[in-house]
Amino acid sequence: MLKELLRSLKASMGIYEARDGSIYGLLAEFSDPAALLHAARQVRKAGYRHFDAHSPFPIHGMDEAMGLGNSKVAFITFFTGTIAGFALAWWMQWWMGAVDYPLNISGKPFFALPPSVPIIFELTILFSALAGVATMLALNGLPRPYNPLFYSKNFMRVTDDGFFLVVAASDPKFDPTATRQLLEQLGGYNIEVIEDRGEEDVTPATAPAAEAAVTTS
Repeated sequence: MLKELLRSLKASMGIYEARDGSIYGLLAEFSDPAALLHAARQVRKAGYRHFDAHSPFPIHGMDEAMGLGNSKVAFITFFTGTIAGFALAWWMQWWMGAVDYPLNISGKPFFALPPSVPIIFELTILFSALAGVATMLALNGLPRPYNPLFYSKNFMRVTDDGFFLVVAASDPKFDPTATRQLLEQLGGYNIEVIEDRGEEDVTPATAPAAEAAVTTS
């Protein structure tokens, strides 16, 4: 149960596990952005959920085609960063002024909200910014210097003029033959089986792609 939950969580970040410890999925190349967008839409209609599209630049409509929905970064940031920063700033000033080191200055209250606003504002913004960046990295599965796709020499063109779609073997509907036929029908070519050989086997020839690969999702 816990293993399945962890696998689903990783899949939501675009981190797919290899099937039988070796086959990561099928990688197909498409001729242009429109073809890639159409393929992503049809792959999702076919019932696949563990797939990703890669291109040198963002493609308008790709998020909708892949069924990604709206980003959850703002929602998570609000509850983990904004509220935490606000509460910490309020508590810190109350504790220092009214409990830890109270000073009677002209009969003024030990703690008051108006003079506390600047600190509350600053910590709220600081914690929100840190939480936003951390949430963005986590939901994208970053940093991730290794990906089985880097074994494909053809995939190195993804930062130049290549448009690719990969269907992960972890998808319940994945079948090497049927999935390949679907990708071919959608106009995919240079279709290849990607194997997960482990981080230690990445060669210098493919390593640069790890630093520059761009995903539209």
